[in-house]
Amino acid sequence: MVFVMTACAENSSQSEKSQPAEQTTVQPTTMSAEEINDRKLDKFISDMTLEEKVGQMFFVRCPDEDAVQQVSEYNIGGYILFGRDFDGKTKDEVVDDIHSYQNEADIPLLIGVDEEGGTVVRVSSNPNLRETPFLSPKDTYADGGWDAVKQDAEEKADLLLSLGINVNLAPVCDMTSDEYGFMYDRSFSSDVDMENRYVRTVVETSKSKKLGTVLKHFPGYGNNSDTHTGIAYDDRDYSEFENTDFKPFYQGIESGADCILVSHNIVNCMDSEYPASLSQKVHDILRNEFKFDGVIMTDDLIMDAITDFTGDEAAAVTAAKCGNDLLCCSSVNTQYPAVLEAVQNGEIPEAQVDASVKRILKWKQNLGIFSIDTYQKKSNQPNQRIPLEVRSEKLIAVRCGREDSLNRLYHILPEYATAKILTVKHKTPRRLSSSGCSVCK
Repeated sequence: MVFVMTACAENSSQSEKSQPAEQTTVQPTTMSAEEINDRKLDKFISDMTLEEKVGQMFFVRCPDEDAVQQVSEYNIGGYILFGRDFDGKTKDEVVDDIHSYQNEADIPLLIGVDEEGGTVVRVSSNPNLRETPFLSPKDTYADGGWDAVKQDAEEKADLLLSLGINVNLAPVCDMTSDEYGFMYDRSFSSDVDMENRYVRTVVETSKSKKLGTVLKHFPGYGNNSDTHTGIAYDDRDYSEFENTDFKPFYQGIESGADCILVSHNIVNCMDSEYPASLSQKVHDILRNEFKFDGVIMTDDLIMDAITDFTGDEAAAVTAAKCGNDLLCCSSVNTQYPAVLEAVQNGEIPEAQVDASVKRILKWKQNLGIFSIDTYQKKSNQPNQRIPLEVRSEKLIAVRCGREDSLNRLYHILPEYATAKILTVKHKTPRRLSSSGCSVCK
């Protein structure tokens, strides 16, 4: 009996030895399209200069003068247009203006307007562009219900895109029940369910047309006063925001909105020291509680609520430090150098800037205005209107015609690439090379 068992055991052992070793097949790893795009963006951003990256963070109010020059001077992320940019112009004139800005940009610009309807109509207030201004969201719904709201969103998208505008700073997600409140005429409803449906309709309709939307004004304006003219304090409990004000923003994110604009209100239950737009705590709510990974932008940093609270340059730096990706401003000539210097001296980590630029470029991809695969960097073109400063066999330079707080910017003409480099001392260092001033590329 023992013998039989031993034989079986030996045979079994020999059989196991005779079997070929099991081979492990390593399956090739596949990356999703999103992962591939992320890697491409990371590489693209790593090749950008610091000046170029900081410039992308600025969503600038279009200036009255030198609008084309400013695009390349600061490599801005985009322009916001106001009524004055459309007043009295024909459609062709508006299209030509916007085309001139885009033609100057190395990376395509966000071109935004506030075309909410009602009291805020930058484009349709011009009868050359639309026979009558768009109605307010309230009046649109009163006239034709949800079908009218959807049709209104479609018509706005078609009109704006036909002009070259790719972002509408809407919908307004704020709810207020005070008919005398600052935001009452601009808000759609004080009913959460109604407001949610309105936000969903506008965001989804606009997104289907590739028009960018901006949810505003986080965390919810309520019945507060106008921050254009001073600081507004919000004393409501956090639970009220959770039960009402937050919900339209959640809906907008779920519907695919790529950007959220943060108000200048000081919301005491969230941060009693800083306006929401300058508050790390408020931005943490968006990133951590809402899980929002899109673009966060400030309201205009020139508003009195901010200028009364802190200086112009300090506001831009604080806004970037606390987590804003896009800085909405009217004075890029002072705010850009301040932010650039803060990154150069380590006050703002460059990795944070990279993350912001990545979100901005993703938004531009989603809008169909920027593609890494087809991108080609534009060559630096000298501005022939700028007078020649120095001309000799060994030293060639051109002085920029624009004055700013950093004195004058200097450019090296590309046709004199072999010339000696002229170094100019600025309050904020400028890197000069034979291909031109890094600020002005």
